Amino acid sequence: MNKVIKRILTVVIVLVIVFLIAYPKLDLFSESTPQGPAGPPAGQQTLTVDAKIVNTKSVDNRIAITGTILPNESVEITSEVSGKIEQIHFKEGQEVRKGDLLVSLDDNELRAQLEKLRYNQKLFEDTEYRQRQLLEREAISQEEYDQALTSLNTSKADIKVIEAQLEKTKIKAPFAGTIGLRQVSEGAYVTPSEIVTSLFSLNPAKIEFSIPGKYSSVAKIGTKISFEVDGSTQVFSGEVYAIEPQIDPKTRTLKLRATSTNRDGSLLPGQFARISLILESLDDAIMVPTESVIPELNGHKVYLKKDGKVKSSSVQVGLRTESEIQIIQGVTLADTILTSGILQVRPEMPIQVNIVE
Repeated sequence: MNKVIKRILTVVIVLVIVFLIAYPKLDLFSESTPQGPAGPPAGQQTLTVDAKIVNTKSVDNRIAITGTILPNESVEITSEVSGKIEQIHFKEGQEVRKGDLLVSLDDNELRAQLEKLRYNQKLFEDTEYRQRQLLEREAISQEEYDQALTSLNTSKADIKVIEAQLEKTKIKAPFAGTIGLRQVSEGAYVTPSEIVTSLFSLNPAKIEFSIPGKYSSVAKIGTKISFEVDGSTQVFSGEVYAIEPQIDPKTRTLKLRATSTNRDGSLLPGQFARISLILESLDDAIMVPTESVIPELNGHKVYLKKDGKVKSSSVQVGLRTESEIQIIQGVTLADTILTSGILQVRPEMPIQVNIVE
């Protein structure tokens, strides 16, 4: 066994000596020289990237929010007095004008009282006339005449009270609009707390929505909006007419209302609206592709091509669209801004650019 080990050790030692003698000639770790023309040194390699010439354009500062369609006016029709419904004068879904009679309540008792008071008024008028004649001849005292006059005036006042009560038995439309579904039938006894039907004025429609409080300084009366509703492919337009004078302390949002023409009644109260609100329009904004702007710890930066090399520039950004960002400071007109190769380039690196629109 010792002889075998000795032979193995001898073979290993011989192989090691042969390898050490041949190693310098093998040149195993030397860099191979590529065939063909030699390229530039690694530090001077030229990268080709896409770029864009900076210019200005018109852009709208839009935000997307949601809202609700409201009627122009709406009211629940109720009776001011209790009574039995004598006749219903409307049909559900009917268009009515302001002042149209909707419901008549039983008024027989009030009419009887009114007739009685009118008879009494005639008697009091005759009495007042005779007392006035006697007063002019100094046949009675002023006090006796005043009592007759007071009785006449009281009678007239009582008649006005009954006439007002009679008027309340006639339920009329407070404004022009569309009648909703009725909740009562003829012959039913209604009270002031019971809803008879609803009335809606649908043209124009109102759109109520809220925007983040940070936009309160640019929200103005007359601001244009566009919106869509479920069940329709039409894009509707509207205009802000009212702004809540306070920011909701719970949601930190500002409530606005806009109006939109609704002649065909396609906008129904309660519908969900997807709204695009134009806060401001800029005529000469510098807009660059989103991929050109690099976020940093203290802001943003872009890469520009100047004198054939890459230059880094810190920028201040403004509004954003789906594909572009506004540059407020740090870039000027006619600058060449890189739009690709952002991760490969470094400042002062020589580059070639492919200008894209």
